[in-house]
Amino acid sequence: MRIKIIGGGLAGCEAAYRLLKAGAAVEMYEMRPVKMTPAHTTSQLAELVCSNSLKSLDPTSAQGVLKTEMRLLDSLVLKSAETAHVPAGGALAVDRYAFSQIIENELNKFANFKLFRQEIDTIDQYTIIATGPLTSDALANRIKQFTDNENLNFFDAAAPIVEFSSIDMEHAFFGSRYNKGDADYLNCPMTKEEYLLFHNALINATCAKLKDFETPNVFEGCMPVEVLAKRGVDTLRFGPMRPVGLYDKSGNRAYAVAQLRLEDCAGLLYNIVGFQTNLTFKAQRDVFGLIPALKNAIFARYGVMHRNSYLNSPRVLTTGFAAKKDTTIFFAGQLTGVEGYMESAASGILAAINMLRILKNDSLISPPTTSIIGALSHYIMSENKNFQPMRACFGLLPFLDNVKKDVRHAEYAKRSEEAMTRFINQYSL
Repeated sequence: MRIKIIGGGLAGCEAAYRLLKAGAAVEMYEMRPVKMTPAHTTSQLAELVCSNSLKSLDPTSAQGVLKTEMRLLDSLVLKSAETAHVPAGGALAVDRYAFSQIIENELNKFANFKLFRQEIDTIDQYTIIATGPLTSDALANRIKQFTDNENLNFFDAAAPIVEFSSIDMEHAFFGSRYNKGDADYLNCPMTKEEYLLFHNALINATCAKLKDFETPNVFEGCMPVEVLAKRGVDTLRFGPMRPVGLYDKSGNRAYAVAQLRLEDCAGLLYNIVGFQTNLTFKAQRDVFGLIPALKNAIFARYGVMHRNSYLNSPRVLTTGFAAKKDTTIFFAGQLTGVEGYMESAASGILAAINMLRILKNDSLISPPTTSIIGALSHYIMSENKNFQPMRACFGLLPFLDNVKKDVRHAEYAKRSEEAMTRFINQYSL
């Protein structure tokens, strides 16, 4: 029997890899480039639409623990990211084009993998739907019919990318906070006068008209910089432009600092960290150009804002991301309400594991809630009247009593790894 996967993003590719390794035949349907989305720019599988960062590598952080668990599960996305990585301090950032190509090449090595470039608007049994936040209207309408629920929409925003050669290095310096780790971030300092001028321009700048979308309900974790700025004059200084721990060559600390992160292996492109935006392209040039180091910046990609769709998963899904209505049908990725690249990929692994179990008439399974993946999937499937997207965090885990605060994260990490290891051994995964 062939398993159908709709969507060639991180979750779909991860699910395909898991199924293919187990000997299953996979048909993947990806509508690009026949039909593009408002945010994608290529036809590559596993294209990273927003940031090129897959978050922290710190093994005692929630994102680090998530990566540890995914490594135990032989994640294709993680392996590919480690191969295509670019320097980013304590984070795992990638050359997005190399990353996508590695994943596509790996899947094409399997003789039982077939890729179809076409839009799908039907839902069949033995299908994993991983179409992401930019699901086509036709399929979105079919999903609504299938789930007997309206999809919920929120808006996501991507930060602009500038050419390194256009950055004024007389007003920028490489460095990490408190000089910890490698100096991989390019810091663009501002005086109080420069920042206040920038802030005033930002809150009064023109936003792009949202032609095809309703009034946005923006996800807090990807808030446009202009929306953050309107919350108060110092909001950015305590957020993406916080200057603490950053000192220039003379040992001075600026009033505010915009940080840029490497975008490609060649070192030609940098993205402005935390500057997701819906400003018009002209406004981006004018306003971001008020940052002294970016006064002559050449934009390789402007920030954009696009629709994100996700299910009311507690009502729609059950264990292992299976549909309550028909457990031969699975959903994976951001469409389920997981938020983040690695979280999406992890959901693809879990959906594929359970699809294989359905094929064998075995019961659906999920990792223990003491693991990050288990806790996140439990949250997605748990009853919640005000369900919102969620990324991996320690707040989802059962609290550790009688553990000192300074070692609690390390203990969470240890417990999570042990729980995932037991889960893998128990089910011979």
